[in-house]
Amino acid sequence: MSQLQPIKGTHDLMFEDIRRHRHVEETAFEVASRYGYGEIATPVFEFTDVFKRTLGDTSDIVTKEMYTFETKGGDSVTLRPEGTAGVARAFISGGLAQQTPLKFFYRGPMFRYERPQKGRQRQFHQIGVELLGVPTPQADIEVIALGAHILKELRLTGAVTLEINSLGDIESRAAYRDELVRYFSARTDQLSADSRERLARNPLRILDSKDPADKAAVVDAPRFTDHLNAASKDFFQQVQDGLAALDISFKVTPALVRGLDYYGHTAFEFTTDALGAQGTVLAGGRYDGLIKQMGGPVTPGIGWAAGVERLAMLLPELAQANRPIAVIPIGDEETKVALAVTNTLRHAGLSVDIAYSGNMGKRMTRANKIKAAFAVILGSDEVRDGVATVRNLDTGDQVKVAQADLARHLAAFK
Repeated sequence: MSQLQPIKGTHDLMFEDIRRHRHVEETAFEVASRYGYGEIATPVFEFTDVFKRTLGDTSDIVTKEMYTFETKGGDSVTLRPEGTAGVARAFISGGLAQQTPLKFFYRGPMFRYERPQKGRQRQFHQIGVELLGVPTPQADIEVIALGAHILKELRLTGAVTLEINSLGDIESRAAYRDELVRYFSARTDQLSADSRERLARNPLRILDSKDPADKAAVVDAPRFTDHLNAASKDFFQQVQDGLAALDISFKVTPALVRGLDYYGHTAFEFTTDALGAQGTVLAGGRYDGLIKQMGGPVTPGIGWAAGVERLAMLLPELAQANRPIAVIPIGDEETKVALAVTNTLRHAGLSVDIAYSGNMGKRMTRANKIKAAFAVILGSDEVRDGVATVRNLDTGDQVKVAQADLARHLAAFK
């Protein structure tokens, strides 16, 4: 009989891994709350059309990476590959247009069929924020500042670089698109089959291509920054000035793009060189045309998403969590008392583990394995006298404490 294994590209989270994941998520949510962001949790699967509308029929995610299946009722549904589409769908289906501006924070698993490697899994986790209903550069500045603040709280500022670029307004993008078509039309023999198809449907997608031949062709392609009109230049300058005023370091990266038509103005990424090929840890941009494209009202929006696994891998060593207390009964009769003592200590807010069986040596080994700070030892003498022996497992010192006073005595060491 073969051993059961997790599906390729998935992994179990436990022990230190889950502690680091939780630290990333809880730190991010706590900081986002200071900025006025409330949490939203959308379903992990949606009608497939939700993602086709938001990600584009020609994107690699839609054509190659989505987990799509048919339900018993005949509907096509997809496990979410990213979080923005679900939030936008919730905004439309919930009729929230009159409640803008809205600030959402989300977290949870996402799913993409990609080749697993360091920092990239087929089931992975993201945190993200969306700010809907604010068309001005102040929103861009705030969203980027929030990302930078979270990274600072995670002690990752020195490990990442903020890169930004402008994708311009609709007028600028139209002019830029024409330039791209002229440029790539003269180089179709250098493009992949996918990008030759994109040239007719959405040439901006070529800029996002992962194909080596496409990447080579993109090197000398026209840049967005050379085709910005005055309004777009002013918008981008305001974003840069705002970041500088907040003392947030950044560099302008002309090659940083978003290929879908509903993106515009600010695009940004926090990148690192500490994770090999998976260098982006937090990325986002302005998507003023997205909700209209999905069938909702014209609603400006901007947001970002970050990979929890990647951030967890970058984290410095975490501070030691509160260490538990080990309650160690010596025999069966003492176990009855130990259960009551354990219950009292837990209700007093202490973390307590009870040694269920074995001799004194095995039970102490268990206490050391869980890195307990103290052992509360209950033998026949202790039970008779209504006390417990409390041993400091770091120093070896021990004292007798009345069972009624155990919670107060141990609380002093929390």
